Amino acid sequence: MDLRNLLWPFAGAALALALAAAPAGAADPAKSSNEEIVRRAFEEWSAGDNVFARLLAPDVVWTIHGSGPVAGTYRSREEFVERASRPLIIRLATPLVPRVHHIWAVGDTVIIRFEASASTTAGGAYSNQFVWIFRMRDGVVVEAEAFLDLVAYQRAVDTSEPRRP
Repeated sequence: MDLRNLLWPFAGAALALALAAAPAGAADPAKSSNEEIVRRAFEEWSAGDNVFARLLAPDVVWTIHGSGPVAGTYRSREEFVERASRPLIIRLATPLVPRVHHIWAVGDTVIIRFEASASTTAGGAYSNQFVWIFRMRDGVVVEAEAFLDLVAYQRAVDTSEPRRP
C-alpha cells in the first residue's frame, strides 16, 4: 500500500475536526496569519533556512506517531531537535528540501502535507512524506503531531554515518 493512502485518512480526519470546531462562515484572521507564518517558514526552509528555530515555541510539545525509536512525545524544541531531527539531519549529505502539497488552516490549527528528500552520507536517497498538525499561539507552534514513514527515517539513520564537522 502506498504511504499516501495511509496518511490521507489522518490528514482528512484532522482537517474535518478542525473545520467542525470553526464557526460556519466566520472570517478568521488567525487562520490566514497562522497559515502565512507556516507557509513562509516552509519557503524559507526550502531556501536552506532553519525552520525550527523560529517556528517552534521553546516549550513545544511535539508528538511523532507510530512505532520505532524516534516515535514518542518531546517536551521542548531542544529535545525534539536533538533526539528526533538531528539524528537524521547529520546523516544527510545534502539539505532536506521540503515540497509542500497543501496547507490547511482553521483558527489555531494548521495542517501541512509535504514531502522531503535528500541524499544520505552513505550515498543513498532519503525520501519521506509527512503530515504535520500544528496548534499555534502568538505566531509559534506550541503543539505538533507528525505522521511520516518511520521505517524510511530509521533506515537512513541506521545505514548512514554522521557527517564530520
